[in-house]
Amino acid sequence: MFGGFYTVRFQVNETVGRSVMYAHAGKMLGGNSAFAHIGSYEEVGDEVAIVIKTVRHNPDPNYRAMVGTDDATLRARGRPDGNRYRFEGSLDELPGAVFKSVMTPVQEQPVPIAGGVGEGGIVNGLYSIHFRLLDGVEGGLTGVMLLNDGRILGGDAFFYYLGSYTSENGRWKGQILNQEHTPAKDDQPIFGGHEVGIGFSGSCDEHGAQLEATALAGKRSLRLHAVLKLMRRA
Repeated sequence: MFGGFYTVRFQVNETVGRSVMYAHAGKMLGGNSAFAHIGSYEEVGDEVAIVIKTVRHNPDPNYRAMVGTDDATLRARGRPDGNRYRFEGSLDELPGAVFKSVMTPVQEQPVPIAGGVGEGGIVNGLYSIHFRLLDGVEGGLTGVMLLNDGRILGGDAFFYYLGSYTSENGRWKGQILNQEHTPAKDDQPIFGGHEVGIGFSGSCDEHGAQLEATALAGKRSLRLHAVLKLMRRA
C-alpha cells in the first residue's frame, strides 16, 4: 500500500532533481531546498494517481525552477517496483515534457519517541525551514519540515530529517537526526558525509517558529539558528 516517508529522485526531460515526500491519507507533502511540493494521491487498482503543485519557499535565484515557472502542476501515475514506486507523467506548464520519478522509502530505524503538544503549541503542518550557522561560520541549509503531533519528518535535495518535539504555550524543543540520501560533500561540506544530531529549542506561533540549536557534525559542534514558516496545515 502506498504511503509513508520517501526520498525522491525526479527528472523532467534531461534535468534531474531530488526531494523528500510524505504520503498519508490521500495527501502528499514534501519538497527540497527551494520548493515545497503539495498535492494528493489516489490508489486506482495497482496504480497510484498523483497531482502535485510546487510552491517556492527559497527566493535564492541560484535555485532555478525546472520548468521555467515557480508555480507548476504535475500529474502522474505510478506503480510499485519492489519497495519503490516509479511514476511517469507531465506538467501542465510544459506540454510535451516527460516527467519521471522514483520514490524510495526511508528505512525504518529507531527515532526519538514523539513528545506531547499542549495548548498554544506549534501547529501541525508543512513548513519551510532555513538554517543559518552562527559564530562566524559560513553556510546553512534550506528545506521543508513536516510537524505532526510531536513527530518531525523533512529534508531537502541532499538530506532527510527525522526527529521529535514537545510544544506548548508558544515554546517548543526537540531533537533531529539529519542524514544524507544523496552525497553532499561538494555542495554541503560541513554536513555532507556526516550523520548530524541536532538539539533545539525556540518559540512558535500560528504562523511559524524559530529555534536555536546545537549540531554535532563529525567532531564539530556548531550553533544554528532557524526560521520556520507554515506553508500548509496538516
